[in-house]
Amino acid sequence: MTTEASSLPLIQPFYAIGLSNLARRLEAEGASIIHMEFGQPSTGAPSGAIMAAHRALDSDPGSYWESQDLKIRLSQHYQETYGVHLESHRILLTCGASPALVLALSTRFVAGDRVALARPGYVAYRNTLRALHLEPVEIPCGPDVGYQLTAAALERVDGPLAGVIIASPANPTGSILAPGEIEAIVRACETRSLGLVSDEIYHGLSYKAPARSVLEFTDQAFVVNSFSKYFSMVAWRLGWLAVPEPSVERARALVSNLFLTPPSLSQHAALAALDCQKELEAHVEVYRRNRALLLEALPRLGLASIAPPDGAFYIYADVGRLTDDSLAFCERILRETGVVLAPGLDFDPVDGHRFIRFSFAVSTDLILEAIDRLTPWFALQPLRH
Repeated sequence: MTTEASSLPLIQPFYAIGLSNLARRLEAEGASIIHMEFGQPSTGAPSGAIMAAHRALDSDPGSYWESQDLKIRLSQHYQETYGVHLESHRILLTCGASPALVLALSTRFVAGDRVALARPGYVAYRNTLRALHLEPVEIPCGPDVGYQLTAAALERVDGPLAGVIIASPANPTGSILAPGEIEAIVRACETRSLGLVSDEIYHGLSYKAPARSVLEFTDQAFVVNSFSKYFSMVAWRLGWLAVPEPSVERARALVSNLFLTPPSLSQHAALAALDCQKELEAHVEVYRRNRALLLEALPRLGLASIAPPDGAFYIYADVGRLTDDSLAFCERILRETGVVLAPGLDFDPVDGHRFIRFSFAVSTDLILEAIDRLTPWFALQPLRH
């Protein structure tokens, strides 16, 4: 029998959240837990942002407000960082990157549209598309293409497409799109009139060449970004969406109805955070050290097959020689070592059963402790036959 509930799109769980909740319960019972399940910096907001927030608490009662100064400063950031002229009225402030993604998809697409994305990829892409009654078209992307979407792969997609989501650096792999590939994807989208959404929330977190913005190659893409990652402001819930000029009016109508405005306190703090590069770059050096420690340690654990972690703060590792159930495997690791990792099932519903993701956004001391706990545990694991 068909019911209203049964006709709703299938939204899969975010399994890492369930593991994190279990870890919190174990912590409450006295267990020592190392949280490496989320891309959440262990550092807080930069000191300049904290000071600005204190000043705002003393002087600003708060209101439904969109900081024009912040939007102008973000426009300046695009000019300084990418050489891109992005008018401030094309920047919409949101309560984090997740609403920015909803806003981009709702502005550009209509129910039933098919949108291509890489697999593996961030779990919320697939589920947000489905929640908006859009169809995710997941394209398998393996080590031969750096776990990234390519223009050539888009050309091979069967059936109609309305759009594409790209991410560079990507979650869960940390892989970065080469400039030539970004340009090729842009041209493929132009040729086929596809809407292009670029998730750039990990920009600033690169360990080789800097990640390039899609706005260097087109002004017709929707660009999602956030203060949560590089700026270390997860709890402040502030992001933004860069919108193509023809879509600004529609996007503004949607954001004002769906989300109103982000917290005024966060906007005051973020304006100051944009000028805290010295402190923020010091965080990046911590992540660089953590990355090096894990890249040295993982082969000793028998995990030599990994995605290229050129950005973000993730390592996506193949554990297929040990398990075909990454969720159960991560729960065992948590219960037996106290280290919380993310199962690949979140990022790849087809092949993710044999992958796990390490986040190295924690302190270096915790990375070293995690390695000490995991090394003997992995040494005891039998190989699959």
